[in-house]
Amino acid sequence: MASLMEDFMSILEEENGGYQRLTELSQKKTQIIIDGDIPALEAITDQEQEITSRLKNLENKRNEVVNDMSIVLSKPAEDLTVTNMIAFLNKQPQEQSKLIDLRDRLRETLEKMAEVNSQNETLLQHAMEMAEFDLTLFRSMRQAPTTANYDSRANNTGDLLGNSGFDAKQ
Repeated sequence: MASLMEDFMSILEEENGGYQRLTELSQKKTQIIIDGDIPALEAITDQEQEITSRLKNLENKRNEVVNDMSIVLSKPAEDLTVTNMIAFLNKQPQEQSKLIDLRDRLRETLEKMAEVNSQNETLLQHAMEMAEFDLTLFRSMRQAPTTANYDSRANNTGDLLGNSGFDAKQ
């Protein structure tokens, strides 16, 4: 059981490192979004996907270890949460304190990452709204108002004033 717990804590440590790296990338992404640097955003997204892939592999390993622990402890895997494992380690205060510290660091990292991602989501939403505004403005510049030209029956002909945004004649 001790080696399983060591494996479990080692995996959690690696996961925390992956999430810290994702948080760093998200913080870099904030400035990139502000600058509107699409190629840099694509590069960061590629890096995030690599880290996410590694984190998924770590999650699978962690689930395997938890399943092994559930067999050893004769408890359902769903009951083996980190909090419950801390309680199981009450007779091993050194390992218990390590797991508590690891849980707290992981929670702090994930909260920070969620905060940065929320900020980035808001920035991206504003950028999308600004792009939509620019497109609408551009489209409206290309559409001229109709003239007040009438035919012989006093119906509006619907003629448009010019069909370009510029009048090149002077």
